[in-house]
Amino acid sequence: MIKIENLSKDWKEFKIDNVSLEINDQEYFVFLGPSGSGKTMLLELIAGMWSPDSGKIFMEGNDVTMLPPEKRGVGFVYQNYMLFPHKTVFENIAFGLKIRKLGKKEIQIQVQEMMNLFGITKLSKRLPRTLSGGEQQRTALARALIIRPKVLLMDEPLSALDRITREELIQEFKRIHKKFNVTIIHVTHNFDEALQLADRVAIIKEGIVSQFGDIDDVFRHPKDAFVADFVGTENILKGIAKEGEDNLTIVDTGNIEIKSSEKKTGSVHATIRPEDITLSNDKVPTSARNVFKGLIKEIYDLGTIIKLTIDIGESLVLVLTRQSFLDLELNVGKYIFVYFKATAVNLF
Repeated sequence: MIKIENLSKDWKEFKIDNVSLEINDQEYFVFLGPSGSGKTMLLELIAGMWSPDSGKIFMEGNDVTMLPPEKRGVGFVYQNYMLFPHKTVFENIAFGLKIRKLGKKEIQIQVQEMMNLFGITKLSKRLPRTLSGGEQQRTALARALIIRPKVLLMDEPLSALDRITREELIQEFKRIHKKFNVTIIHVTHNFDEALQLADRVAIIKEGIVSQFGDIDDVFRHPKDAFVADFVGTENILKGIAKEGEDNLTIVDTGNIEIKSSEKKTGSVHATIRPEDITLSNDKVPTSARNVFKGLIKEIYDLGTIIKLTIDIGESLVLVLTRQSFLDLELNVGKYIFVYFKATAVNLF
Protein backbone atom coordinates (compact mmCIF):
# COMPACT_ATOMS: atom_id res chain seq x y z
CA MET A 1 0.00 0.00 0.00
CA ILE A 2 1.08 3.58 -0.72
CA LYS A 3 -0.01 6.07 1.92
CA ILE A 4 0.31 9.81 1.39
CA GLU A 5 -0.10 12.04 4.44
CA ASN A 6 -0.56 15.83 4.27
CA LEU A 7 1.82 16.12 1.33
CA SER A 8 2.67 19.64 0.11
CA LYS A 9 5.10 21.05 -2.43
CA ASP A 10 4.97 24.61 -3.77
CA TRP A 11 6.63 25.75 -6.97
CA LYS A 12 5.85 28.90 -8.90
CA GLU A 13 3.99 27.07 -11.69
CA PHE A 14 2.60 24.06 -9.79
CA LYS A 15 1.79 23.00 -6.28
CA ILE A 16 0.56 20.10 -4.20
CA ASP A 17 -1.49 21.29 -1.25
CA ASN A 18 -1.94 19.03 1.78
CA VAL A 19 -2.81 15.86 -0.17
CA SER A 20 -3.73 12.73 1.79
CA LEU A 21 -4.84 9.46 0.20
CA GLU A 22 -4.11 5.73 0.06
CA ILE A 23 -3.44 3.53 -2.96
CA ASN A 24 -4.00 -0.19 -2.50
CA ASP A 25 -1.63 -2.97 -3.51
CA GLN A 26 -2.09 -4.10 -7.13
CA GLU A 27 -4.59 -1.31 -7.75
CA TYR A 28 -4.86 0.66 -11.00
CA PHE A 29 -5.09 4.23 -9.68
CA VAL A 30 -5.45 7.32 -11.87
CA PHE A 31 -4.62 10.94 -11.07
CA LEU A 32 -6.94 12.97 -13.29
CA GLY A 33 -6.92 16.71 -13.79
CA PRO A 34 -6.39 19.57 -16.23
CA SER A 35 -2.98 20.78 -17.34
CA GLY A 36 -1.18 22.62 -14.55
CA SER A 37 -3.20 20.96 -11.78
CA GLY A 38 -0.11 19.41 -10.15
CA LYS A 39 -0.84 15.77 -10.94
CA THR A 40 2.58 15.13 -12.52
CA MET A 41 4.31 16.75 -9.55
CA LEU A 42 2.40 14.40 -7.25
CA LEU A 43 3.57 11.44 -9.34
CA GLU A 44 7.17 12.65 -9.20
CA LEU A 45 6.96 13.12 -5.43
CA ILE A 46 5.86 9.47 -5.13
CA ALA A 47 8.76 8.48 -7.39
CA GLY A 48 11.23 10.37 -5.18
CA MET A 49 12.35 12.91 -7.79
CA TRP A 50 11.60 15.77 -5.41
CA SER A 51 11.46 16.23 -1.66
CA PRO A 52 8.16 17.61 -0.33
CA ASP A 53 7.96 20.82 1.68
CA SER A 54 5.91 18.91 4.23
CA GLY A 55 4.09 15.62 4.67
CA LYS A 56 5.10 11.97 4.30
CA ILE A 57 4.97 9.10 1.82
CA PHE A 58 4.81 5.49 2.99
CA MET A 59 5.27 2.33 0.92
CA GLU A 60 4.42 -1.02 2.52
CA GLY A 61 4.40 0.72 5.89
CA ASN A 62 7.89 2.20 5.47
CA ASP A 63 8.55 5.94 5.41
CA VAL A 64 10.18 6.60 2.00
CA THR A 65 9.71 10.39 2.01
CA MET A 66 13.43 11.13 1.75
CA LEU A 67 14.55 8.01 -0.12
CA PRO A 68 15.94 8.42 -3.68
CA PRO A 69 14.00 6.84 -6.59
CA GLU A 70 16.29 3.79 -6.89
CA LYS A 71 15.51 2.84 -3.29
CA ARG A 72 11.72 2.89 -3.72
CA GLY A 73 11.18 -0.05 -6.07
CA VAL A 74 9.28 1.96 -8.67
CA GLY A 75 9.31 2.02 -12.47
CA PHE A 76 8.58 5.25 -14.33
CA VAL A 77 7.25 5.73 -17.87
CA TYR A 78 7.47 9.34 -19.01
CA GLN A 79 5.13 11.22 -21.33
CA ASN A 80 7.87 11.50 -23.98
CA TYR A 81 9.18 7.95 -23.24
CA MET A 82 12.75 9.18 -22.42
CA LEU A 83 14.44 6.35 -24.30
CA PHE A 84 18.21 6.60 -24.69
CA PRO A 85 18.54 7.85 -28.29
CA HIS A 86 21.94 6.23 -28.90
CA LYS A 87 20.88 2.79 -27.59
CA THR A 88 18.94 0.12 -29.47
CA VAL A 89 15.62 -1.24 -28.26
CA PHE A 90 17.46 -4.21 -26.73
CA GLU A 91 19.98 -1.95 -24.98
CA ASN A 92 17.25 0.35 -23.65
CA ILE A 93 15.33 -2.55 -22.13
CA ALA A 94 18.52 -4.11 -20.73
CA PHE A 95 19.67 -0.90 -19.04
CA GLY A 96 18.14 -1.54 -15.60
CA LEU A 97 19.50 -5.09 -15.51
CA LYS A 98 23.01 -3.90 -16.36
CA ILE A 99 22.84 -1.37 -13.51
CA ARG A 100 22.02 -4.32 -11.25
CA LYS A 101 25.06 -6.12 -12.71
CA LEU A 102 23.29 -9.22 -13.99
CA GLY A 103 25.30 -11.55 -16.23
CA LYS A 104 25.11 -11.23 -20.02
CA LYS A 105 23.30 -14.54 -20.44
CA GLU A 106 20.63 -13.68 -17.85
CA ILE A 107 20.17 -10.23 -19.40
CA GLN A 108 19.74 -11.80 -22.83
CA ILE A 109 17.09 -14.22 -21.53
CA GLN A 110 15.10 -11.61 -19.62
CA VAL A 111 15.19 -8.98 -22.36
CA GLN A 112 14.14 -11.54 -24.96
CA GLU A 113 11.20 -12.60 -22.79
CA MET A 114 10.15 -8.98 -22.32
CA MET A 115 10.41 -8.18 -26.02
CA ASN A 116 8.33 -11.26 -26.83
CA LEU A 117 5.73 -10.17 -24.30
CA PHE A 118 5.36 -6.74 -25.91
CA GLY A 119 5.64 -7.96 -29.49
CA ILE A 120 8.75 -5.90 -30.25
CA THR A 121 11.34 -8.66 -30.83
CA LYS A 122 11.83 -7.62 -34.47
CA LEU A 123 12.74 -4.13 -33.28
CA SER A 124 15.61 -5.22 -31.03
CA LYS A 125 18.36 -3.59 -33.12
CA ARG A 126 16.44 -0.42 -33.99
CA LEU A 127 17.16 3.02 -32.50
CA PRO A 128 14.31 5.01 -30.89
CA ARG A 129 14.18 7.62 -33.68
CA THR A 130 13.16 4.89 -36.14
CA LEU A 131 10.19 3.73 -34.02
CA SER A 132 6.55 4.77 -34.11
CA GLY A 133 4.96 6.29 -31.01
CA GLY A 134 3.36 2.98 -30.06
CA GLU A 135 6.64 1.10 -30.51
CA GLN A 136 8.48 3.64 -28.36
CA GLN A 137 5.82 3.31 -25.66
CA ARG A 138 6.05 -0.48 -25.64
CA THR A 139 9.84 -0.24 -25.37
CA ALA A 140 9.52 2.21 -22.48
CA LEU A 141 7.06 -0.11 -20.71
CA ALA A 142 9.35 -3.09 -21.20
CA ARG A 143 12.31 -1.13 -19.81
CA ALA A 144 10.30 -0.07 -16.74
CA LEU A 145 8.86 -3.54 -16.04
CA ILE A 146 11.97 -5.65 -16.56
CA ILE A 147 13.26 -4.62 -13.12
CA ARG A 148 10.02 -6.03 -11.65
CA PRO A 149 8.98 -2.85 -9.79
CA LYS A 150 6.39 -2.98 -7.03
CA VAL A 151 4.85 0.20 -8.44
CA LEU A 152 4.64 1.41 -12.05
CA LEU A 153 4.21 5.17 -12.48
CA MET A 154 3.04 6.49 -15.86
CA ASP A 155 2.88 10.17 -16.79
CA GLU A 156 0.37 10.87 -19.62
CA PRO A 157 1.44 7.64 -21.37
CA LEU A 158 -1.14 7.89 -24.17
CA SER A 159 -1.27 11.62 -24.87
CA ALA A 160 0.99 11.63 -27.95
CA LEU A 161 -0.61 8.67 -29.70
CA ASP A 162 -3.25 8.39 -32.42
CA ARG A 163 -6.67 6.98 -31.52
CA ILE A 164 -6.07 3.45 -32.83
CA THR A 165 -2.69 3.09 -31.09
CA ARG A 166 -4.15 4.57 -27.91
CA GLU A 167 -6.93 1.97 -27.86
CA GLU A 168 -4.40 -0.82 -28.47
CA LEU A 169 -2.24 0.36 -25.58
CA ILE A 170 -5.21 0.67 -23.23
CA GLN A 171 -5.74 -3.06 -23.74
CA GLU A 172 -1.97 -3.55 -23.27
CA PHE A 173 -2.09 -1.71 -19.93
CA LYS A 174 -4.94 -3.94 -18.76
CA ARG A 175 -2.93 -7.02 -19.69
CA ILE A 176 0.22 -5.71 -17.99
CA HIS A 177 -1.67 -4.90 -14.81
CA LYS A 178 -3.10 -8.41 -14.63
CA LYS A 179 0.07 -10.28 -15.64
CA PHE A 180 2.57 -8.46 -13.42
CA ASN A 181 0.27 -7.91 -10.41
CA VAL A 182 1.83 -4.47 -10.15
CA THR A 183 0.36 -1.34 -8.56
CA ILE A 184 -0.10 1.19 -11.37
CA ILE A 185 -0.45 4.94 -10.89
CA HIS A 186 -1.39 6.66 -14.14
CA VAL A 187 -1.56 10.43 -14.70
CA THR A 188 -3.88 11.81 -17.39
CA HIS A 189 -6.19 14.68 -18.28
CA ASN A 190 -8.41 12.33 -20.32
CA PHE A 191 -11.41 10.97 -18.42
CA ASP A 192 -12.08 8.30 -21.04
CA GLU A 193 -8.70 6.74 -20.21
CA ALA A 194 -9.52 6.77 -16.52
CA LEU A 195 -12.95 5.27 -17.13
CA GLN A 196 -11.49 2.36 -19.11
CA LEU A 197 -8.55 1.64 -16.82
CA ALA A 198 -8.95 2.85 -13.25
CA ASP A 199 -10.11 0.95 -10.19
CA ARG A 200 -10.12 4.26 -8.36
CA VAL A 201 -9.42 7.85 -9.36
CA ALA A 202 -8.37 11.13 -7.74
CA ILE A 203 -9.55 14.35 -9.39
CA ILE A 204 -6.95 17.08 -8.85
CA LYS A 205 -7.47 20.83 -9.18
CA GLU A 206 -4.78 23.39 -8.38
CA GLY A 207 -2.84 20.93 -6.24
CA ILE A 208 -5.84 19.81 -4.20
CA VAL A 209 -7.68 16.50 -4.44
CA SER A 210 -11.26 17.56 -5.21
CA GLN A 211 -12.65 14.01 -5.02
CA PHE A 212 -11.34 10.46 -5.01
CA GLY A 213 -12.91 7.04 -4.88
CA ASP A 214 -14.23 4.25 -7.09
CA ILE A 215 -14.29 5.31 -10.72
CA ASP A 216 -18.03 4.69 -11.11
CA ASP A 217 -18.86 6.61 -7.94
CA VAL A 218 -16.87 9.67 -9.03
CA PHE A 219 -18.34 9.37 -12.53
CA ARG A 220 -21.93 9.10 -11.33
CA HIS A 221 -21.79 11.17 -8.14
CA PRO A 222 -19.51 14.20 -8.52
CA LYS A 223 -19.25 16.25 -5.33
CA ASP A 224 -18.82 19.69 -6.88
CA ALA A 225 -19.24 21.60 -10.12
CA PHE A 226 -15.57 21.27 -11.11
CA VAL A 227 -15.63 17.47 -10.87
CA ALA A 228 -19.02 17.26 -12.58
CA ASP A 229 -17.80 19.35 -15.49
CA PHE A 230 -14.46 17.55 -15.73
CA VAL A 231 -16.01 14.07 -15.92
CA GLY A 232 -18.36 15.14 -18.70
CA THR A 233 -21.64 15.44 -16.82
CA GLU A 234 -22.60 18.49 -18.95
CA ASN A 235 -26.03 18.97 -17.34
CA ILE A 236 -25.52 20.95 -14.12
CA LEU A 237 -28.66 22.77 -12.91
CA LYS A 238 -29.00 25.03 -9.87
CA GLY A 239 -32.13 24.85 -7.75
CA ILE A 240 -33.79 24.65 -4.35
CA ALA A 241 -34.35 21.15 -2.96
CA LYS A 242 -37.27 20.13 -0.74
CA GLU A 243 -38.85 16.90 0.41
CA GLY A 244 -41.36 15.42 -2.03
CA GLU A 245 -43.74 12.48 -2.21
CA ASP A 246 -42.67 8.82 -2.44
CA ASN A 247 -39.46 9.50 -0.51
CA LEU A 248 -38.10 11.64 -3.34
CA THR A 249 -36.47 15.08 -3.34
CA ILE A 250 -37.90 17.80 -5.58
CA VAL A 251 -35.48 20.35 -7.04
CA ASP A 252 -37.10 23.58 -8.24
CA THR A 253 -34.82 25.33 -10.76
CA GLY A 254 -37.22 28.25 -11.17
CA ASN A 255 -38.31 26.88 -14.53
CA ILE A 256 -38.95 23.18 -13.93
CA GLU A 257 -39.12 20.70 -11.07
CA ILE A 258 -36.83 17.65 -11.12
CA LYS A 259 -37.20 14.57 -8.91
CA SER A 260 -34.16 12.92 -7.34
CA SER A 261 -33.77 9.83 -5.16
CA GLU A 262 -31.03 11.59 -3.16
CA LYS A 263 -31.85 13.33 0.12
CA LYS A 264 -30.98 17.01 0.29
CA THR A 265 -32.69 20.30 1.11
CA GLY A 266 -31.84 23.91 0.41
CA SER A 267 -29.65 25.25 -2.38
CA VAL A 268 -28.24 22.45 -4.56
CA HIS A 269 -26.78 21.58 -7.92
CA ALA A 270 -28.51 18.76 -9.81
CA THR A 271 -26.51 16.80 -12.39
CA ILE A 272 -27.77 14.40 -15.05
CA ARG A 273 -25.36 12.57 -17.34
CA PRO A 274 -26.16 12.85 -21.09
CA GLU A 275 -26.30 9.07 -21.55
CA ASP A 276 -28.93 8.72 -18.77
CA ILE A 277 -31.56 10.65 -20.75
CA THR A 278 -33.89 8.88 -23.19
CA LEU A 279 -36.30 10.16 -25.83
CA SER A 280 -39.52 9.16 -27.52
CA ASN A 281 -41.79 10.76 -30.09
CA ASP A 282 -44.90 10.04 -28.01
CA LYS A 283 -45.54 10.07 -24.29
CA VAL A 284 -45.34 6.45 -23.12
CA PRO A 285 -45.78 4.64 -19.77
CA THR A 286 -42.44 4.60 -17.93
CA SER A 287 -40.88 4.08 -14.52
CA ALA A 288 -38.88 7.30 -15.00
CA ARG A 289 -40.02 9.97 -12.53
CA ASN A 290 -38.86 12.85 -14.73
CA VAL A 291 -40.85 13.34 -17.94
CA PHE A 292 -40.77 16.55 -19.99
CA LYS A 293 -41.74 17.72 -23.44
CA GLY A 294 -38.85 19.56 -25.04
CA LEU A 295 -37.79 21.37 -28.18
CA ILE A 296 -34.67 20.24 -30.05
CA LYS A 297 -32.39 23.28 -30.32
CA GLU A 298 -29.10 21.86 -31.63
CA ILE A 299 -27.81 18.63 -33.16
CA TYR A 300 -24.11 17.66 -33.30
CA ASP A 301 -23.02 14.74 -35.42
CA LEU A 302 -20.03 13.11 -33.67
CA GLY A 303 -19.78 10.11 -35.97
CA THR A 304 -20.77 7.06 -33.93
CA ILE A 305 -23.00 9.11 -31.64
CA ILE A 306 -25.25 12.15 -31.98
CA LYS A 307 -25.34 14.88 -29.34
CA LEU A 308 -28.50 16.97 -28.91
CA THR A 309 -29.41 20.06 -26.94
CA ILE A 310 -33.06 20.11 -25.89
CA ASP A 311 -34.98 22.90 -24.16
CA ILE A 312 -37.33 21.52 -21.48
CA GLY A 313 -37.50 24.86 -19.65
CA GLU A 314 -33.84 24.25 -18.87
CA SER A 315 -31.28 23.31 -21.50
CA LEU A 316 -30.29 19.61 -21.44
CA VAL A 317 -27.55 17.84 -23.40
CA LEU A 318 -27.96 14.18 -24.26
CA VAL A 319 -26.40 11.59 -26.55
CA LEU A 320 -27.93 8.95 -28.81
CA THR A 321 -26.59 6.23 -31.03
CA ARG A 322 -26.79 7.09 -34.71
CA GLN A 323 -29.40 4.35 -35.25
CA SER A 324 -31.65 5.69 -32.47
CA PHE A 325 -31.34 9.18 -33.92
CA LEU A 326 -32.40 7.94 -37.37
CA ASP A 327 -35.25 5.81 -35.98
CA LEU A 328 -36.72 8.81 -34.12
CA GLU A 329 -36.42 11.03 -37.23
CA LEU A 330 -35.12 13.94 -35.18
CA ASN A 331 -34.39 17.44 -36.43
CA VAL A 332 -33.95 20.94 -35.06
CA GLY A 333 -37.30 22.50 -34.12
CA LYS A 334 -39.04 19.19 -33.40
CA TYR A 335 -40.79 18.56 -30.07
CA ILE A 336 -39.84 15.34 -28.29
CA PHE A 337 -40.53 13.67 -24.93
CA VAL A 338 -37.56 13.51 -22.56
CA TYR A 339 -37.22 10.90 -19.77
CA PHE A 340 -34.72 10.30 -16.97
CA LYS A 341 -34.97 8.42 -13.69
CA ALA A 342 -34.82 9.96 -10.24
CA THR A 343 -31.79 7.77 -9.54
CA ALA A 344 -30.00 9.46 -12.45
CA VAL A 345 -30.18 12.87 -10.72
CA ASN A 346 -27.13 13.50 -8.53
CA LEU A 347 -27.26 16.32 -5.98
CA PHE A 348 -24.51 18.30 -4.32
